[in-house]
Amino acid sequence: MAGERAAPQDLWALYLAFNRLALQGFGGVLAVAQRELVDRLGWLSRAEFLEVLAVAQVLPGPNVVNISLMIGDRFFGLRGAFTALAGMFVLPCAIVLGLTALTGQFLHQPLVAGALRGMGAVAAGLILATGLKLMGGLKANVLGRSVSLGLAALGFAAIALLRLPLIWAVLGIGGLGMALAWHRLGKD
Repeated sequence: MAGERAAPQDLWALYLAFNRLALQGFGGVLAVAQRELVDRLGWLSRAEFLEVLAVAQVLPGPNVVNISLMIGDRFFGLRGAFTALAGMFVLPCAIVLGLTALTGQFLHQPLVAGALRGMGAVAAGLILATGLKLMGGLKANVLGRSVSLGLAALGFAAIALLRLPLIWAVLGIGGLGMALAWHRLGKD
């Protein structure tokens, strides 16, 4: 899989790619990760990105951190996993800690509070746009687009409308999705 696609030339290129990805992601790096890894660098196809994202969502921790570890490992093993992780954290953490020290006293200002609300809306829009862009990859999914969208709608209803605890929604709807996939794979 990795041999068929473009790949980072060395660990430094891997570090820089994930560093650039992290520095672009305000409030949500997933949209940037898809654009960088699939569209710009060509390290993954959209279907491969969806597969990596699916595994990342099941693992504990932030999705994009899990993606960085998996991509780094795919190309350079354990050294690559730690290099990609360092790209995600080292410089962004230094920037955030510096900005926190500088701006902590200004958070009560209406202009700063409004800017933060605006960034939240932009992040939500990026997540929605990424979901719509990746929808084409559902054609190759064993469940197909309609069942996948139905499960997504169930997830939205369970969490946003019925206010079910996330753990029960994930276990229930995720379990249903796995059972449907297992059933369909058994037919093939």
